[in-house]
Amino acid sequence: MKTKKSTVLAFAMVLLFNVSFAIPSLNPKYFEGKWEVLIKGTPQGDATLPLRFETIGDITNGYFFEEGSTTESKMQSVKISDDVLTAAFNISGYDVTLYLKKADEETAKGDLMGMFDAIGTKVK
Repeated sequence: MKTKKSTVLAFAMVLLFNVSFAIPSLNPKYFEGKWEVLIKGTPQGDATLPLRFETIGDITNGYFFEEGSTTESKMQSVKISDDVLTAAFNISGYDVTLYLKKADEETAKGDLMGMFDAIGTKVK
């Protein structure tokens, strides 16, 4: 009887271990293309940040325009998992992170640096 309990317990632990380290399914298609992201409540007031995301193979890259610039800059990193995007980039001399989660087919909501609300809208 003790052997059955040990076997069941071991099986349950292996199953739990495998589930906890399962790789989430990536869904970069939702974020593909151009976005306008409104960042609310920054010290300089509300700001709109034009972004663009593209996926080639398994790698998603992000690009942005700084205010007053006509040159597109590349983000340091972009990770997309289960309709959640996390991007890291340097803008105006600050290293920032942007978190966006799918709200509906045209809108994503999140924050910049965990401090400022961000609302992204797809550009058509």
